[in-house]
Amino acid sequence: MKQDVLTGYHPVNNINIYYEFYPNQSSDKTFVLLHGFLSSTFTFRHLISLLKQDYQVLSVDLPPFGKSAKCNRYVYSYKNLAQTVIKLTESFGLKNITFIGHSMGGQIVLNILHMVPELADKAILLCSSAYLKRSKLPLVLTSYIPYFHLFVKYWFARTGVKKNLQAALYNHSIINEEMINGYLQPFLQDEIFVALTRMIRDREGDLPPKILKEIKTPCLLIWGDHDKSMPLKVGEKLNKDLANSELIVLKETGHAIPEERPKEIFEYIQSFLGKFQAV
Repeated sequence: MKQDVLTGYHPVNNINIYYEFYPNQSSDKTFVLLHGFLSSTFTFRHLISLLKQDYQVLSVDLPPFGKSAKCNRYVYSYKNLAQTVIKLTESFGLKNITFIGHSMGGQIVLNILHMVPELADKAILLCSSAYLKRSKLPLVLTSYIPYFHLFVKYWFARTGVKKNLQAALYNHSIINEEMINGYLQPFLQDEIFVALTRMIRDREGDLPPKILKEIKTPCLLIWGDHDKSMPLKVGEKLNKDLANSELIVLKETGHAIPEERPKEIFEYIQSFLGKFQAV
């Protein structure tokens, strides 16, 4: 029996996390969804509508994005974000978890798999962030200038949501007002830019190959062949460094694959799960 979505805020790791939980009493499998940089659970709306029919789904707004709190005291490192998600799943008492991470969310998933390998049985990495270095020291130091967050806001206004979507999507025809407004909404208040300034200082580099090679969790990598943010060569390298992974390449697809190819992603996920059930 499927129930309606449960939405709310949960205080964990000294910050209020916004979540959407789709319980499904007919399934013991739970997908935990982690979005990318400058995004939110909104990016998974099409995929959620498919997943929730057969599985439980928990979609999380990673701070400071979406509706989660934007606190200047929170440490916005990948390690701390991973710890926050781990504690959130524990508070929900979730078992039999498969993580789905898009872009930056994929790097958070990899951190979780490294820190608590027993937490998830499998992971789906969608155009995952990988091999990015920490922000360069001059930028980190500059971020301490008073009102630097206004420069961050100015940069965001200059690039704009529509331009960002055009860069992330291969098929521009799917961009509409609902999509633009959905991605714009979290950036209408100044608090997000103060938090992003803190994130510039806190974000460490992506996990190095040495640690990636220690991750044994089965991982399905799904990539767009026209991804400009995380080019396909990143996915190919990640596939080599992860001990137990396979790579699927979607043709004529950009970086925002949950927007462009939700049905294909869902089908590949089901096929991936089926391989383990058949063993």
